[in-house]
Amino acid sequence: MSRATQIGAHILLFFLVFGMSATVDIGHMRKQMRNRTALLIGICLQFIILPFVGFCIVKILNMDAATGVTLLVVTSSPGGSYSNWWCSLFNAELALSVTMTGVSTLLSVVMLPLNLIIYTSGSYSNDVVQALDWFALFLSIVVVIGGILAGVISSAWYNSTRYSLLCNQLGNLAGISLVIFSAVVSSSNSDANLWSQDAKFYIGVAAPALIGVSIATFLASKFALDKPERVAVAVEGCYQNTGIATSVAASMFSGTDLAMAISVPLLY
Repeated sequence: MSRATQIGAHILLFFLVFGMSATVDIGHMRKQMRNRTALLIGICLQFIILPFVGFCIVKILNMDAATGVTLLVVTSSPGGSYSNWWCSLFNAELALSVTMTGVSTLLSVVMLPLNLIIYTSGSYSNDVVQALDWFALFLSIVVVIGGILAGVISSAWYNSTRYSLLCNQLGNLAGISLVIFSAVVSSSNSDANLWSQDAKFYIGVAAPALIGVSIATFLASKFALDKPERVAVAVEGCYQNTGIATSVAASMFSGTDLAMAISVPLLY
């Protein structure tokens, strides 16, 4: 994939996160920083449960490197990008979603490479592990952190309902554009696009999200969080930052393998 296309994908990822973060009231976000229960549920799911679930699925279904590595990147990634978008669309607690995204993204600087090394080493040969594009991983993390900071700071600076609405529309546009981007790349090879896979692919990629949302919903209800907070925790607990996986797939694979790899975050 061309460098210009990779840059374009990162720009869309930035504006998606920025647009959602800029709609959040800074005072409400400070309040959510004290919501330890929700934050701990998210951290536990994103960095302990989901990476292990992804590893188990890759091993049980004996996934090829392009699909398996990309799935491990997805399940090891922090929350963010589309999770904030879905919380906005579902009228969930967006301030909590953005807070959880910020905390998990900061932790992912250590936890993402740690989980990837552990689980890719246990699933594939050393050649596959060494081929991981760490620059693409950390660049995506920096993009997300930058989007959150820029969005929250601009929201506090302008403190305007009209500005928040404009940013929300910008985020929605960037989110739709990223979906279209992934769909186009996935369809670039007729032998390996999203719609030509076997049942093992669909079950394997969908399973972590279904398991994550089930556990997150149960725990959020068990600890009696407010209903909008439960929705935010459910989304954040299952929907990882697929933009990171898309960037890694674009940098690490080519041809048929690229179409296969891009199909993973697109379906997820």
